[in-house]
Amino acid sequence: MRFDIFTLFPQMFAGVFDESILQRARAAGLIEIAVHNIRDVTTDKHHVADDSSYGGGGGMVMKADPIVTAVESVLQLNETPRAYPLILLSPQGRLFTQALAQDLARYPRLALICGHYEGVDDRVREILGATEVSIGDYVLTGGEIPAMVIVDAVSRYIAGVVGQPTAPLQDSHATGLLEYPQYTRPLEFRGLRVPDILLSGHHGEVARWRRREALRRTLERRPDLLARAELTEEDKQFLRGLGWQAS
Repeated sequence: MRFDIFTLFPQMFAGVFDESILQRARAAGLIEIAVHNIRDVTTDKHHVADDSSYGGGGGMVMKADPIVTAVESVLQLNETPRAYPLILLSPQGRLFTQALAQDLARYPRLALICGHYEGVDDRVREILGATEVSIGDYVLTGGEIPAMVIVDAVSRYIAGVVGQPTAPLQDSHATGLLEYPQYTRPLEFRGLRVPDILLSGHHGEVARWRRREALRRTLERRPDLLARAELTEEDKQFLRGLGWQAS
């Protein structure tokens, strides 16, 4: 899969994709990441890519011309119809979720535009047909960090990137619940022992324990997720025993 990232600050990505799982995935040719400097297409002496906002107000706005020119040039949109998502990172966008990450991984390519300053001229969204996406209900200094988050989350669903193919399907949020507790050696650490059930070798009981602990943890930390999770009658009975009341 190829990721094209359009930004005013390409150096922010230096090193982020050169470590750990993503670095190995790039070396193996499973993913390709290209970072494009929007300023490279500007024609003025100072490579200006932002300007003051019409109507007044504080902060600068990213200009439409450099962004649209850069995206159309790299993606060759005037020659080939776009058959993959083009995302504009914005706090006003659709919330990025595990389900969306899995959906985006189906495409051979993904383009990301990093907003910055006060925002992006809205004509960028209209002309390019970009989908606005936000990684959370808060505001960052720019879309560069959200772009990194999306590349990381989407890459985990690409075959071969994660050593255990089924691992992403068991992560927190992948099933609608938070993940169960994890343990490794030593067996006991500072008086805290690994639950005996995990040492039993009984796979059915281990799976049942993990499901219940995922339910318990979700109820304690993110009870809002239970309203959307797929729950069996056994799940509901267990949760009721913990004081849960379905809305």
